[in-house]
Amino acid sequence: MTQIAEVIVDVPTMQTNTPYSYEIPAALVDQLQPGMRVVVPFGNGGRKVQGFVWQIKTDATPDPEVTLKAIETVMDPAPVVNAELMQLSGWLANTTYAFTITCLQTMLPNALKAKYQKWVSPTDQLPADIRTRLFGEQKKLLWDDTLSTEIVKQLLALNRQHLINVHYEVSSKSQVKTMMMVKPITSHENLMTARTQLRKTAVKQAELIDYLMDHPEPISQIELERKINVSSSILKTGEANGWLTRKAVEVYRDPFQTAVVKTQPLHLNPDQTKAVSAICAATDQEKPETFLLEGVTGSGKTEVYLQTIANALSHGKQALMLVPEISLTPQIVGRVRGRFGQKVAVLHSGLSGGERFDEWRRIQRGEAQVVVGARSAVFAPLTHLGVIVVDEEHESSYKQDDNPRYHARDVALWRARYHHCPVVLGSATPSLESRARAEKNVYTRLLLPNRVNHQQLPDVTIVDMTEELRHHKESNFSGSLLQALKERLDRGEQSLLMLNRRGYSSFVMCRDCGFVLQCPNCDISLTLHMDTKTMKCHYCGHEEPIPHVCPSCHGHHIRYYGTGTQKVEQELTELLPDARVIRMDVDTTRRKGAHERLLKQFGDHKADILLGTQMIAKGLDFPDVTLVGVLNADTALGLPDFRASERTFQLLTQVSGRAGRAEKAGQVFIQTYNPDHYAIQLAKTQNYEQFFVREMQLRHRGNYPPYYFAVKLTASDVDERQAAEAMVKIVRQLKTVLSPQAIVLGPTPGAIARVNKRYYYQLVIKYKREPKLDAALFNILGQAQKQSRGGLQIAIDRNPMSFM
Repeated sequence: MTQIAEVIVDVPTMQTNTPYSYEIPAALVDQLQPGMRVVVPFGNGGRKVQGFVWQIKTDATPDPEVTLKAIETVMDPAPVVNAELMQLSGWLANTTYAFTITCLQTMLPNALKAKYQKWVSPTDQLPADIRTRLFGEQKKLLWDDTLSTEIVKQLLALNRQHLINVHYEVSSKSQVKTMMMVKPITSHENLMTARTQLRKTAVKQAELIDYLMDHPEPISQIELERKINVSSSILKTGEANGWLTRKAVEVYRDPFQTAVVKTQPLHLNPDQTKAVSAICAATDQEKPETFLLEGVTGSGKTEVYLQTIANALSHGKQALMLVPEISLTPQIVGRVRGRFGQKVAVLHSGLSGGERFDEWRRIQRGEAQVVVGARSAVFAPLTHLGVIVVDEEHESSYKQDDNPRYHARDVALWRARYHHCPVVLGSATPSLESRARAEKNVYTRLLLPNRVNHQQLPDVTIVDMTEELRHHKESNFSGSLLQALKERLDRGEQSLLMLNRRGYSSFVMCRDCGFVLQCPNCDISLTLHMDTKTMKCHYCGHEEPIPHVCPSCHGHHIRYYGTGTQKVEQELTELLPDARVIRMDVDTTRRKGAHERLLKQFGDHKADILLGTQMIAKGLDFPDVTLVGVLNADTALGLPDFRASERTFQLLTQVSGRAGRAEKAGQVFIQTYNPDHYAIQLAKTQNYEQFFVREMQLRHRGNYPPYYFAVKLTASDVDERQAAEAMVKIVRQLKTVLSPQAIVLGPTPGAIARVNKRYYYQLVIKYKREPKLDAALFNILGQAQKQSRGGLQIAIDRNPMSFM
């Protein structure tokens, strides 16, 4: 009987959603399962590539005309992707215009993703002198970026002459952490006998035997060496004499930096009780209902999450909780761990590769029942989900920027249907899409209209910066905000200041000729960073020294324009020299654990002011924060994006909600040059309902989501003409299948036309129902693969977060 495996292969230049058939060798018959990773030969050269077993055909009758290649080896002892996630990958590929292999790889922690190496080896025909010069005593040579251009040139020529062989090897980066454990293996009597036979000078061996007699339980070698002050050579002697055994045991890396205090469920108010009862009923009845939990900031949404998770666990189920950013995870994870202890696993990009791998394995083995994490945690290999929570569901960070361009909320809804469990979408400012679905009863709306401590929402003052500049010298701080900061310092209270721009200043300009220092790779000006004394591009990472002479006119009148968190921090120290300031932005939180460390310092009152970008706007809960200042509310408003008003309203509402969360009243100052804009005025009173009605009217008038679906196509190339021509061809193709009701915007250059030396052109299609569109887009995707070898890249984004 021949067994055949259908394998989804990973060939970067020729992806397909169709699996390839491979013969399962006799040694592996009945051993393989779908979801296992295998290494298979592919193509005429028999290059080795990784693949995922998609399906096993046990009673297959092979076609006598076709000779199937056999699977080379298996990479894992068990499937790394379970049956549910295999099914999910197919759905994800279809809905995000991606390839199944990309979706499968996305579901794995980085440690499990394959690493390819290209090797070259000499043939027997290669002349001996060339072999010695290139290979020396080695049998093969690794072809990577360390090879000089001259050697690469020679290898390319030899390859054309068939004098060398090129082959690929695939390996896994997953590494299990082990710890050496020590355990006595002989009886107490035998140890006593050995003790009496020791020389008097063998003091350390005697101490070791004494310890082993008193402590029969296993202990780590490191701890034992420290406890009785012995060296590893003494332990090796003990092992050789048969007193003990040393064994490497697998251990998990601990991603949690701090211990937590066990907490008890809090008393719920009537609104919270109603919400918890509804969600728990859906869990108990195994009903895949979607709840939109809409509650003002400080209304106790987290306690609702915790009690619904506890209910799921009590039924032997598991829970998944998504948070939008790693900056939120320290406080949220602390609260979840305080309630559920060792049952909690955490998955986010702030973990090391090893920690993430270990947490993933804890989940896969069923050792963790609650998973908390950012976007990619939605793929956690949980098998008995009882509830899924998506906190701050409106956040754009839930949407993946590159392939597969999934939205974590959509994946959560798919998994809920699979597991027959509820999803809770929580937010003080729900996305218009979710709120519109609740309006049509697609989602069940649950309201938390009041703060749990009956504290009033903070008092919000809108400061017109145009007026401020007329009466005061130019500053990042209005007179009223500065006065409020001084009052908080005098009272020993804390303040949050948000500015949605990192760096020192937005750009550097010559006052003599108007020259602005641009990134050489992107159509964007460089940002000044005073801490590193460099100019940086926030798109491609290019860095260069701060110019003191204008590169254009050689003048010396260089001036810094705009402002960033570094510049505000400097101004704060000048205006309030006694204030202790913590700055929190991408630059200060690069290092592992930085988010948690900075927030702990602030929570421990080691600072009076927390200054940061939008990462400090959500989820933070500090009882002594009574003042929030938004230094420039217009950052997002000025963008040519249909979601600009929505994002501004959400951000201002969220950051305002950080003030006055405990007994002390809160106050908020919003500095703006657009004081009459409806998003700013309605954020002042946190009037979400009025904002929803107003914004939906504008979306309806402009034919924007949620009234229309949208797809954005982007073509990029190092050659601008190639990108533009490709997009024109795509428009022609699509117009043959689109109905007259579809709205086509473009093609146009991207909002930033060049990024990292590539030119971008885009096209947006808005539509209500286009049955032929999906097939046409997959056809374009297939054609794009062939063109990608020449450098052209085509990206397709369903329901993009932005048209920019």
